[in-house]
Amino acid sequence: MPADIDEKLRSEILNLLLYVQRLREEIAGVVGRRDGQTAFESMSDQLDAIVAATGEATETILEGIETISEAVAELRGEPGPEKLEEICDRITANATQALEACSFQDISGQRVSKIVRSLRFIEERVDALAGICGREEIEALGTDPPAEEHARDGIVLEGPQLPGKAISQQEIDKLFE
Repeated sequence: MPADIDEKLRSEILNLLLYVQRLREEIAGVVGRRDGQTAFESMSDQLDAIVAATGEATETILEGIETISEAVAELRGEPGPEKLEEICDRITANATQALEACSFQDISGQRVSKIVRSLRFIEERVDALAGICGREEIEALGTDPPAEEHARDGIVLEGPQLPGKAISQQEIDKLFE
């Protein structure tokens, strides 16, 4: 083999090895484990915790409000001074309990921030992989992302809409006219 062809072959092999090494590093970044979990597993756990905390807080708040409503009904019956003190203590305790239940939002906010950081990390890794593989070649494949399936009991659920994306209440009301 002539020297110039031999050098070109070495250069191509070296570039190929570097390319494969970068792919491995990027994939390792996506599927790597921290504290025994991948970023995906951690996000699932965090979302499950948010759902659980939200449910518990909602239940606590609703129970507190129900108890306060019952106490107000007792107050309307003009109870004696001893009973009045007990009712006021019950109202105060339940109002405090409901306020404490609202603190779940701080922890949920921290969990959501952690999920967003994980998603951004994954997005950066996927973007890097697309850069390595060649964005034009990927786009030329022309495949559309899979349609999201959010159906429950045959009804497609879209969930909360982002600001500016949702239809207004006025538009919804027009549908029923």
